[in-house]
Amino acid sequence: MGNYLNNNIPLKYVDYVPDTSVIIDGRFTSFIKDHEGSRVILPEAMLAEVEHQANEGRSIGFAALEELKRLRELENAGKIYIEIYGKRPQDWQIRRAHSGEIDNIIRDVALEYNATLVTGDNIQRDIAIIKGINVEYLKSLEKEFKTIEEFFEENTTSVHLKANMKPLLKNGYPGSIVLEELSYIVTKEELESIASDIVKRGKFEDESFIEMDMFGATVIQLKNIRIVITRPPFSDSLEITAVRPVKKTTISDYNIDKKLYERLENRANGILVAGSPGAGKSTFVTALAEFYASKKKIVKTMEKPRDLQVCDKITQYTSLEGDMEKTGDILLLVREDYTVFDEMRVTSDFKVFADLRLAGVGMIGVVHATKATDAIQRFIGRIELGLIPQVIDTILFIESGKISQVLTTEYVVKVPYGLNQEDLARPVIVIKDFMKNKPVSEIYTFGDQVVVVPVGEVQGKNPLYSLAAGKIKDEISKFLNTEKVSVDLISDNRAIIKIPDTLIPKLIGKKGETISNFENIFGVKLDVDTLDEDVNVLQDAVFEIKNKTIFIDIGSRNKPVKIYVDGILIMQARSSSKGMIKLRINSDTGSSLYKYIKQGKKIQYMISDDEKK
Repeated sequence: MGNYLNNNIPLKYVDYVPDTSVIIDGRFTSFIKDHEGSRVILPEAMLAEVEHQANEGRSIGFAALEELKRLRELENAGKIYIEIYGKRPQDWQIRRAHSGEIDNIIRDVALEYNATLVTGDNIQRDIAIIKGINVEYLKSLEKEFKTIEEFFEENTTSVHLKANMKPLLKNGYPGSIVLEELSYIVTKEELESIASDIVKRGKFEDESFIEMDMFGATVIQLKNIRIVITRPPFSDSLEITAVRPVKKTTISDYNIDKKLYERLENRANGILVAGSPGAGKSTFVTALAEFYASKKKIVKTMEKPRDLQVCDKITQYTSLEGDMEKTGDILLLVREDYTVFDEMRVTSDFKVFADLRLAGVGMIGVVHATKATDAIQRFIGRIELGLIPQVIDTILFIESGKISQVLTTEYVVKVPYGLNQEDLARPVIVIKDFMKNKPVSEIYTFGDQVVVVPVGEVQGKNPLYSLAAGKIKDEISKFLNTEKVSVDLISDNRAIIKIPDTLIPKLIGKKGETISNFENIFGVKLDVDTLDEDVNVLQDAVFEIKNKTIFIDIGSRNKPVKIYVDGILIMQARSSSKGMIKLRINSDTGSSLYKYIKQGKKIQYMISDDEKK
């Protein structure tokens, strides 16, 4: 190893210099087995490129390392001689490997020692011929291992392979998926061979490409199959997941009602397609995109990865330099009629969708959601509330491969559902069931919070009552400088406030002016009563659910608290320094409380006795 070669090695054949293209897939290993006694010169530049790719967690780097180890085994068996030659390239040369910098160094090594360059790259071969370098071009190997396609049966939607585990297949169509476990185990070596084949084909085959290659994860589109390869440390072992569409549909396959068909054709410009994973969203969106393309509309897609199986007239874009915002900037220049955004996950995605829609582009966005209304809520806090109806006008919820619900949005000024007084009128987003033409939810601001209230499905007390009671309690507590305040909103326009007897005069004020001012602020009649400080008081809980966490506002810091559901004690906790109780939904107590909230149960709390001293 170094800058000189050992010329005392007895050679039966010639010197060979392989490049990376024939190392990664085993072509050179197979070739050199038929040329025993030859010397293999491995340039430091090639080794540096392989090391860099492996350090970046790229599958192509790991595949090359495995082949280099096999070459060393051949030398240990006395079949070949290996020499490592040259200097390690500089960082800038490694970074510019895709521009041919490393290939040039490898060619120079072959030229300097009159060795035969072995490559599987057409460009590398042609440049070597032009420079007068002896070159051996190796075509792709015939594979002896199973390809990823061979795991797929006629109706298989996805294949899940993990090292030293039995393959799992998902068979069927959305709504009727069956998981099948095969009878044999795939070894790590076999999985490495499959991964290496996928990576190589992703680089060189038509209609295939490497979408992302990051530390521990590689995403490849192999014709109509989307493949994700993961490795440690990202995953606990080597794993390959391959997904393909099993059914190509057209818009007519969905038996769309004439009323909805007319809306999609003429009036729907901000469309959300929502559903759970595997529900058939991508299949439907493909049909919808081709429907618009057939109506003489220019349609583009934004995808990461690009796996929609759309017709050739629809151009598919991915993130530009890893940034969907830059893709959006380019799309504004190509003057498309509709853009399909598959799928939106992070805040920047939702903002790009909104920007394009507000610029006049028809948008079709795909989101994961368990309910149709959840899809709209994913925009709350990400764009201004008043812009939502301008950005989204139609929500299509896909379930079991069918359109199960259609919602529309409307922006009006009205008294929100559940309130009566006219002076409580405000801008409200009304979400309607399109087929029934009936409102299902309302979205509006109450104080400094955004609330989503179901319409016509409320059982027991209006869910807004607890929120309103909490707002009143906060203001009264601040005014009286005490946390000993109980508020019970007993109707749309009446509340009972209980406070210590000594504070009642301050709240009432001179000639009732203070309490009247609060009544005008809150829009409800306030009755004041004495709070019995010798007994505990059940108070309606004000809660918020975000980031899979339930936040309960107690209003008292570092206090032991009991939580009740319909008057039954279910748990005890201690409030934080901010007066909050936080419960993760995936915890035992959190999941139970979340279930009760979804069922419309009355959630209350009580500060425990040991604090009342």
